[in-house]
Amino acid sequence: MKKIVFTTLLTVMASMQSFAHYLWVETSPTGKLGQEQEIRVYFGEYTYGVIEEVEGEAFPPVSNFTLWVLNTNGKKTVLKTKAKENYYVAHYTPELSGTYTVLLNNDNIDVIDYTQYDFGIFKTHYHSVTTFQVGSTQSETLAQNDKGITLKYIPSSSGEVKLQVLYKNKFLANNELKVYVSDLWSKTLETDEEGFVSFKLPWKTKYIVETTIKEEVAGTYKGEAYEFVWHCVTTCIN
Repeated sequence: MKKIVFTTLLTVMASMQSFAHYLWVETSPTGKLGQEQEIRVYFGEYTYGVIEEVEGEAFPPVSNFTLWVLNTNGKKTVLKTKAKENYYVAHYTPELSGTYTVLLNNDNIDVIDYTQYDFGIFKTHYHSVTTFQVGSTQSETLAQNDKGITLKYIPSSSGEVKLQVLYKNKFLANNELKVYVSDLWSKTLETDEEGFVSFKLPWKTKYIVETTIKEEVAGTYKGEAYEFVWHCVTTCIN
C-alpha cells in the first residue's frame, strides 16, 4: 500500500513539475562558417537552479520535441538530438553568414488534470526560440509556430534586447512577459499594442525569458478530453 501511494505521489509531482517548468534552448550567440555549433535543450526552472535529468521523472513526458534551425534565407534543417545527463544536444554547421534562428516545438504532451488545484484540465504546448550570429549582418529572427505562441528577435541600436511576441502569426498585445536570472531575480514586463517589448540586460549573465497564453478551446488528445491549451514560449539570452 505504501509503495502504491509513493508511486502515485511521484506521478503527481512529475505532472506538477512539467507544468511549472519550461523547455528552453541554449547555444553560443556567435558562430563561424564551416564550424559546428552546439545546441542544447534543457527542462526545468532556471531561476531556481532546477535542471531536470533526462532520465528523471519530469523530463521524459516532455521529451517528444522537434528541434530545427532556419538559416538567414529561411532554409529549414531538422536536427537529431542525443541525450546527455541533464540536457539533449544537437549540432549544426552554418554555411552562410547572417542571423540563424533555432526553434523547438512540443505539442505532444499528455493532458494534465489539475482540477484539484482549481486550474482545470489542460494540454500544454511548449515552444522555444534562440539565435546565433555568423558575421556582422544582423536581421530579424524567423517565426514558425502557426498553432501557438512564439517570438522574434528584432535588431536594435539602443543597446536593449527587442522582441516581438506572436500568437498564431499575429502580434500578441498587452501580454505579460517574465525575464529571469539564476538568483531568483525576475522582472515582469508587458508587450505593447504590436507585441513588442524591450529591456536592458543589467548583468553579464544568462537570462531566460518566458511568456504564456491560455487558449480557451476544448478538445481531445490521445482520447483524453481537455478544457483549454496552455501555450508557453521561452528564449535564452547569453
